[in-house]
Amino acid sequence: MAKKSSVPSRSAEPSVKLSVRGAARLLARHPWVYRSDVVGADGIPPGALVRVQDPRGKFLGTALYSSSSQIAIRMISHGSVHKDDLPGLVAERIRVAIAYRKELVSNTDAYRVVFSEADFLPGLIIDRYNDVISLQILTQAMDAEPVRAAILQTLRDELQPAGIVERVEARIRELEQLPPRASGLLWGDKSSTEVTMNGVRFYYDGMEGQKTGAFLDQRENYAAAARYAHGEALDVFCYQGAFALHVAPKCSSVTGVDSSRPALEMAEKNAGLNGRDLEWVEGNAFDLLRDYAAANRRYDTVVLDPPAFAKSKRDLDKALRGYKELNLRAMKMLRPGGILVTCSCSFHVSGADFLKVVADAAQDAHKSLRIVESRGAAKDHPVLLNVPETNYLQCLILSVTD
Repeated sequence: MAKKSSVPSRSAEPSVKLSVRGAARLLARHPWVYRSDVVGADGIPPGALVRVQDPRGKFLGTALYSSSSQIAIRMISHGSVHKDDLPGLVAERIRVAIAYRKELVSNTDAYRVVFSEADFLPGLIIDRYNDVISLQILTQAMDAEPVRAAILQTLRDELQPAGIVERVEARIRELEQLPPRASGLLWGDKSSTEVTMNGVRFYYDGMEGQKTGAFLDQRENYAAAARYAHGEALDVFCYQGAFALHVAPKCSSVTGVDSSRPALEMAEKNAGLNGRDLEWVEGNAFDLLRDYAAANRRYDTVVLDPPAFAKSKRDLDKALRGYKELNLRAMKMLRPGGILVTCSCSFHVSGADFLKVVADAAQDAHKSLRIVESRGAAKDHPVLLNVPETNYLQCLILSVTD
């Protein structure tokens, strides 16, 4: 008689079936399935690893399940993964993401290390700011203690930071029905540092600012804008001064505009760090552009880098009107031969939508535009070909003539 193994067998993960539409999304290599396309997920615990099947029961892969989000399924593998193996899989994918950036990122010590689905780690954002790491955890599965522990240990082993900071979005945790958690230092003794992007120096405080503290996706666009900037420059929605400080060496004067006093105070500190004397103006961008245009103020370079105007599809029409008004006013203020750097970080505003808005604004402003460069996010924010949500940033550099 064969001797029974003393090793306990591992129980299979729960299974969920998808509708035809949901299965088609996965077969097209999109990692998300919405709750309306999940059939029979009763009793599956929050953040569970689940085996995903098509309507006929064919195995499609393994996913992270959310009991509360409208995105109920986020694929983690098109093969079979056991829950005990998930921390190791997350650690390995972080190592792969770090290696990927080593091949692509240059001239900076501030960059995105992990970009959620684009690095096959849904719900995980990791940024490096010199010797401080900032992370965001956005899903139930990634918030599980064994996975959190694997994330921290891998970052410590691979990047040897002086500190690891967690930035918490309270609204996301509420939507995911996760217990409240405060932003703070997870490991180490350092949460602020100094970073360099394209030779320009910036202060970084892991406990302050938006997102994880800076807008790293624009890093390569900052350098591109500096190649063409000249004369008198206006940076609208300047935040902590990144575009302004990059174009400053090429310009006779630079004015940065933002509605946030704390952001402008940091911009002033960053200017001092680089030995620059720039003008910072606190105010509403729409009102200020209207006033400047009425006063017949003119510039040779204008940068428009507004926040996302369309956070959902419902906001699209309003967002397009906002982008058009901003670009129209900026074009009217540009001298012949001027440079317009105009951006959109609204996923719901497609590249084609944004081009049309800018073209319509040019028509109304009686200007002719030439596209100098059409750009997206920096290479450390990879775009997955079949996941349009990863292709969210538009940056046009335009030459404007009368």
